Amino acid sequence: MNNTLISCEEIKKIAETLKSEGKKIVFTNGCFDILHAGHVDYLAKAKAKGDILIVGLNTDESVSRIKGPLRPIINENERAFVLSNLRSVDYLTLFNEDTPLELISQIIPNVLVKGSDWSVENIVGSDLVLANGGSVEPIDFVVEQSTSKIVAKIKESYK
Repeated sequence: MNNTLISCEEIKKIAETLKSEGKKIVFTNGCFDILHAGHVDYLAKAKAKGDILIVGLNTDESVSRIKGPLRPIINENERAFVLSNLRSVDYLTLFNEDTPLELISQIIPNVLVKGSDWSVENIVGSDLVLANGGSVEPIDFVVEQSTSKIVAKIKESYK
């Protein structure tokens, strides 16, 4: 387990090396703002789908575009630090685009994972992974938790 923040350029080389060693690479992505039990459960389940888990983490700039100007609450360096210290995360890389398509096209993982609230055909990069002999595997959320729910609860407590 490496638990290191890797540049997008380096992650492609690492993925190629790992695949040549016969490792099954799993990829997922997200904002992971205010890390909670739902995130940890999801990442552990993703890791169980293969040998190596690579996580694409949205930069602060992309989180703001996706979630709005008040997000992220935790900056990308702190989010990366926390994620890179989770047992399930082998490699972590930041991406600034709104979707991880470019990153997925560089890695071409064996398994692409996203929450089961996404249909396979709507998961960014699913067509690319499937065309290269990989699989797309939605993961059920067991812990009903979200950053948005946490933020709402905090706001409610200050009324």
